[in-house]
Amino acid sequence: MRVQSPGSRVRSRNPGRDFFWVLGTAYWVLLLSVSCGYHTAGHAVQLPETVKTIAVPPFRNETPTYRIEQMLTASVAREFTTRTHYRIVSNPGDEADATLAGTVLSTSASPLAYDTSSGRAASVLVVVSMKVTLSDRSGKVLYQNPAYLFREQYEVSQDLQSFFEEDSPALRRLSQDFARTLVSNILEGF
Repeated sequence: MRVQSPGSRVRSRNPGRDFFWVLGTAYWVLLLSVSCGYHTAGHAVQLPETVKTIAVPPFRNETPTYRIEQMLTASVAREFTTRTHYRIVSNPGDEADATLAGTVLSTSASPLAYDTSSGRAASVLVVVSMKVTLSDRSGKVLYQNPAYLFREQYEVSQDLQSFFEEDSPALRRLSQDFARTLVSNILEGF
């Protein structure tokens, strides 16, 4: 039995293995933090009864990512239509009781893993930051979140003969996840 005095350090027999263990643990923590959330049951706050029609005009895009705002807007409108009784329109006008305004603040893509044989990225993490505000006709804010942050990982094809760019499907999945979360947050007053 080996006794170690306080303050002394034990050296690892295999520093390479320790590095990969730490890297693997960090990956799983990241994966779980991205995919897991929590939900408070019984904390529903209804929108005012006067709200029957919600306008979801096209979100603003302050990023160079082509058409991301269109994907996000369409996903949110579809989610409201399928999950709620509210009538959804695209133009805020006299018929809209509330308006949902959104802005895509930033997008980024970062490699997560590399192919050891080619040195190319094997998987990429896409991150999108947004802000949204739901206001009634008089301008009173019913719901807002200035800091939505969504992530989606995708694999990069290494076979150049059958190369398929996965970033658009990844952005679609991210848009659907954002829409589900946003509509749930609005309906539950979260």
